[in-house]
Amino acid sequence: MVTPELLIFHQSRNILCKAQISCLNEDGQPVDWFIIYKLPTYREGSIGSGLDYMYLDPSVKTWQLSKFLINETHGALGNTLNQIYENYQSNSSTYAFYNDGPPVLKYYSNYGHTKGALHFDKLQGFWLIHSVPHFPPFPESGYGYPSTGKPYGQNALCITYRYAEFRQISRQFGYLNPRLYNCSVPVAFRSEMSSLAQLCEGETPALVTNRRLEKLVSAGGESFFSFAKSQNYVDDIYAAWVAQTLYTNLLAETWQHNIHGLPSNCSLPKHVMNIGRVKLPGPTVFRSYEDHSKWCVSSSDKNRWTCLGDLNRGSGQTKRGGGLVCTQNPVIYDAFRQAVAWYIGC
Repeated sequence: MVTPELLIFHQSRNILCKAQISCLNEDGQPVDWFIIYKLPTYREGSIGSGLDYMYLDPSVKTWQLSKFLINETHGALGNTLNQIYENYQSNSSTYAFYNDGPPVLKYYSNYGHTKGALHFDKLQGFWLIHSVPHFPPFPESGYGYPSTGKPYGQNALCITYRYAEFRQISRQFGYLNPRLYNCSVPVAFRSEMSSLAQLCEGETPALVTNRRLEKLVSAGGESFFSFAKSQNYVDDIYAAWVAQTLYTNLLAETWQHNIHGLPSNCSLPKHVMNIGRVKLPGPTVFRSYEDHSKWCVSSSDKNRWTCLGDLNRGSGQTKRGGGLVCTQNPVIYDAFRQAVAWYIGC
């Protein structure tokens, strides 16, 4: 069962053009979406570099160990973000880097617990969501990866969207309240991207409600659902909202390093249970304690939902803005459901 607001309509697929702003794969070619799972340094039975990562996109079908390291400019992250680094002074496109823990600058907790980047022109662009503090570097510095991002597991989701979808993404940003530490919204975009423009100027957009759910359709016709909550929605986004809206029991992998982590919750009609161990191909096995990623997946293959995003399951996070992007894509679901080695029941 899926609530009426999540009815999925068939979308015709479009061919991505290399000349347009897009998520770029490991070979620098346009792709509708990709996911990266950066491996932690400490794994069961081995110690890694903290820079190697698993890669997934529509053509790969299953997790593949990348031939690149995450700090190299030629992998999917470097290829994609270099589109900003090479054109950040352009007046024909918009970009934004956001992170509650930005590079160099002091940390403030009054922003949403969100990390990512977006870049688009009047045709299309990409929205990148990730979990890495102090990343990406400022445009003047060029692509790089922080040493602080090496020890723990991290993830990143990139989706290519047509221009019209960024109007909705801009509205979602008003709820997420991200810390835009470097951005540009040229005059030609400001009327249609008013929330993004306000945030870029250090202003706070007015909100009608305390949360917002928006259906987004990728350039290739894939349906994604953006859950965005403001700091005024004081509750666990996983248990109170996402699981109940998607009407599915969820297994959640989030950062729970302190005493304020929330336990598995079976008090509501649909449950959320914390993952304790992750297993990726290799096999590469690591404890949730070694993982800074934020994702969840349906426990049963009946619903097949997967979500990636911003927030941890912790009491402090209930008071922060943030969100999740969810999909029923079978490739993504299989990859993440198979990554659950063990979870903590209620």
